Amino acid sequence: MARGKLRIYLGAAPGVGKTYAMLSEAHRRVERGTDCVVGFVEHHDRPRTEVMLHGLEQVPRKDLEYRGTTFTEMDVDAVLERAPAVALVDELAHTNVPGSRNAKRWQDVEELLAAGVDVVSTVNIQHLESLGDVVESITGVRQRETVPDEVVRRADQIELVDMSPQALRRRMAHGNIYQPDRIDASLSNYFRPGNLTALRELALLWVADRVDEYLQQYRGEHDIRSTWQARERIVVGLTGGPEGGTLIRRASRMAAKGSGSEILAVYIARSDGLTAASPKELAVQRTLVEDLGGTFHHVIGDDIPAALLDFARGVNATQIVLGSSRRKTWQYVFGPGVGATVARDSGPDLDVHIVTHGEVAKGRGLPVARGARLGRSRIIWGWLAGVAGPALLTLLLTHVDADLGLANDMLLFLTLTVAAALLGGLLPALAAAAFGSLLLNYYFTPPRHLWTVSDNKNILAIVVFVGVAVSVASVVDLAARRTHQAARLRAESEILSFLAGSVLRGETSLEALLERVRETFAMESVALLERAGDTAPWTCAGSAGDGRPAGRPEDADVDMPVGDHMALALSGRVLPAADRRVLAAFAAQAAVVLDRQRLKSEADQARALAEGNRIRTALLAAVSHDLRTPLAGIKAAVTSLRSDDVDWSEEDEAELLAGIEDGADRLEHLVGNLLDMSRLQTGTVTPLIREIDLDEVVPMALGGVPDGSAELDIPETLPMVAVDKGLLERAVANIVENAVKYAPEGEPVKVSASALGERVEVRVVDRGPGVPDAAKDRIFEPFQRYGDAPRGAGVGLGLAVARGFAEAMGGTLAAEDTPGGGLTMVLTLRAVAGRPPERTALPELPAQVTR
Repeated sequence: MARGKLRIYLGAAPGVGKTYAMLSEAHRRVERGTDCVVGFVEHHDRPRTEVMLHGLEQVPRKDLEYRGTTFTEMDVDAVLERAPAVALVDELAHTNVPGSRNAKRWQDVEELLAAGVDVVSTVNIQHLESLGDVVESITGVRQRETVPDEVVRRADQIELVDMSPQALRRRMAHGNIYQPDRIDASLSNYFRPGNLTALRELALLWVADRVDEYLQQYRGEHDIRSTWQARERIVVGLTGGPEGGTLIRRASRMAAKGSGSEILAVYIARSDGLTAASPKELAVQRTLVEDLGGTFHHVIGDDIPAALLDFARGVNATQIVLGSSRRKTWQYVFGPGVGATVARDSGPDLDVHIVTHGEVAKGRGLPVARGARLGRSRIIWGWLAGVAGPALLTLLLTHVDADLGLANDMLLFLTLTVAAALLGGLLPALAAAAFGSLLLNYYFTPPRHLWTVSDNKNILAIVVFVGVAVSVASVVDLAARRTHQAARLRAESEILSFLAGSVLRGETSLEALLERVRETFAMESVALLERAGDTAPWTCAGSAGDGRPAGRPEDADVDMPVGDHMALALSGRVLPAADRRVLAAFAAQAAVVLDRQRLKSEADQARALAEGNRIRTALLAAVSHDLRTPLAGIKAAVTSLRSDDVDWSEEDEAELLAGIEDGADRLEHLVGNLLDMSRLQTGTVTPLIREIDLDEVVPMALGGVPDGSAELDIPETLPMVAVDKGLLERAVANIVENAVKYAPEGEPVKVSASALGERVEVRVVDRGPGVPDAAKDRIFEPFQRYGDAPRGAGVGLGLAVARGFAEAMGGTLAAEDTPGGGLTMVLTLRAVAGRPPERTALPELPAQVTR
């Protein structure tokens, strides 16, 4: 079964008359006898549209229940069963009610087309998926219902339904589009003249591009090579020379004279890669043509005029802009030049403009010789072997009495020719062959010392010698060049493999990558430069090397553009063009690494902000609960004391005052922890490290716990520790208070200390419920209270502050299980060097302090 055909009425905005045009087309087809039905058409209570439905067969719709409401959608099965020749389906971008056969109406249309039913549909330009962001930026309204552009592009016919903004606004004001209660709001928002004009232009341009596709398809199907001047397309021929900017700007001015004109800049490169073009100039010119709204194209072709004309005719261009030749007068003996050839062969359908510029007749510069890749020293040795070698060999053979014969003499000269080819390439070998043949003729071929040859066989021998020498030299030179190319490609593949591996692993830092670039190309310095805009100053994002990095790309010996506002600048020497391919890969990778580093930095900042937000949220919760409780107690006690209608006894007043004091102490402790945590989070904790004894600090840290709740065991013989006295006291106090909070009644917390190598450990042991291994690290996080139901007041900051202070002093704080049940906090501090514990003076029992 043949697929059905799709016709779409495309509008720039609601109300331009798409549905009306579709229904008018349906009436015309019915009058011609076509079986046409209405699959789904929504008239939106517009009287004129509703009238157009009369006389057309309508397929019953399907009712669907969704969230207690009944909706109607097109019944695809009913339309397929009816099997009309043409079906009208309005609003192609519509989203079907959940539970429908398909999620989108355009999918319903695809089913009808696959069944051989022709479909006529409608859609607005703002519903095309690719234009969603553009429409939102114009109107401020994001379209929720979209249709893929490809669905509309595949339509067999697209007809634009157009209307001027003023006429559409009049229709709106007359109530022909929306209900009266929506008219004023629509006219002042979505249907503003500027919005409608922009949407109209979008629709016109989109349809124009679609028409251009039809035109190109038709020209290709009918093999039409001549230019149809339906739209001005200006092709700018670039050579990579300095005149390119002048040509592009001239073409831009020509394009500005006609609406809808296009600029296509093209650079023709030879297939062998040999060119005198400047990659830097091409990169600058590419940026310029793209900034002016044109496109840049890179084409391979050995016959430059023919390739340029083929490209121009292929894009249906109407004009070609070329620059006046930079060749000198004597160079025209080699041919008329590209401009003259293109003008001669362009025919009547292409206008060729030759633009003068400041580089006319200044010379194009010759490409680097092929032999340069062998190195200067090898070339010098090759010429010595090719010129001096035959002379020395002749001198040697003429002063030796042994007569080797002409054949052996030729083999010796042929050996020198091969050596010259191996060392210096083809030209020294050819020189050796020519010079050697002359010497063989003069000194070794009868009659000797004359330029004549008496025997025809000797003539043949010399000719064969020259032929063999040239052939061998060519083969040797070709093999040498292929070997050089293979070695270079191998080196390039290793470098590119390194880059690919670093991309996959994400290991290479920007500095390491730039250092690799410097080492690879033997440069003094390498810098990655960037700027915010075309006129903004360049800044250095990273550099490597001992030399001073270039401040601007144009100041460097080599620069490789990376995008519009980034470049890799190398200082030290000028690179050959063959190295720029690998350099371009390095430059692209450098940009990727820089983006990765910045994304990582942004991710770290986001995590820090998220952590800060979490702490702030927890802080608010703490303030609203834990700080409010003691405040409420204090306020209640103060209110009771100030009450005049109650005669409080001294005992009652003392109890209320004790409650106020206890609440104030709790508030002071909570606020102190909050301030300490804030200092830790902002990195403003600066410990003042001094050498002190633990027995001077730890007993003072137990002042905040009830008497009898802690036992102290601190030997006097312990070495001194390097700590901040205030931070250590605060850390131990928080640890002990936390342990007392969870310790069972009647089970005091034990605080002991011992020396272990270069460390001193303070252990706080309780017999409470303990903490599972999975939660041992979590209890040191801010605002964490194990089990979410601690006894006593607190906001879950005590252990977090204690660990932070311990780490600030160079120590550690960890949690361990207490043998027999409970939790042991181990605070490890640095012992002072040079004072080991005095083991000989230990008492029989350690002194114990019980509170």
